[in-house]
Amino acid sequence: MAWFLLLFPLSLLFVHYWFTGKTGKKQQQQQREDRLPLPPSPPSLPFIGHLHLIGALPHVSLRGLARRHGPDVMLLRLGVVPTFVVSSPRAAEAVLRTHDHVMASRPRSLVNDIIMYGASDVAFAPYGEYWRQARKLATTHMLSAKKVRSFRGTIMDEVILVVFPRLTEIM
Repeated sequence: MAWFLLLFPLSLLFVHYWFTGKTGKKQQQQQREDRLPLPPSPPSLPFIGHLHLIGALPHVSLRGLARRHGPDVMLLRLGVVPTFVVSSPRAAEAVLRTHDHVMASRPRSLVNDIIMYGASDVAFAPYGEYWRQARKLATTHMLSAKKVRSFRGTIMDEVILVVFPRLTEIM
């Protein structure tokens, strides 16, 4: 039974590469030619990327990598996720000025789509008109000073239950 658990994923990979063999490679090469050149990057390992270069003090490791591979920008792969690292204030200002709408949004996640009903709440909704309207509703109706004061009694009851759990047994 154990050998089946090992061979089944390998056979699925084999079938995938069999059917996407030559056409997949041509498409990947065309996509590489269409893209802009990537920033400098240190050599990476499969699956873990550059995680082996990040030590116990990540800020010190990143500073050393920035000195070796580019003073302004570099590309790191943290696991399989490509991460664009901006390490100078001048470059950070330029990136945040031109791409602020991209940085304001949260990454899409299948888990959020399933559990949070398509990421429709304020915390996980992508930046845009819907998020602005949801935030406005939350701040005016749920987080106003009057509404927060109305929850004071419930909050105090919960604090008493957490801090003094035996007090409820006496009462």
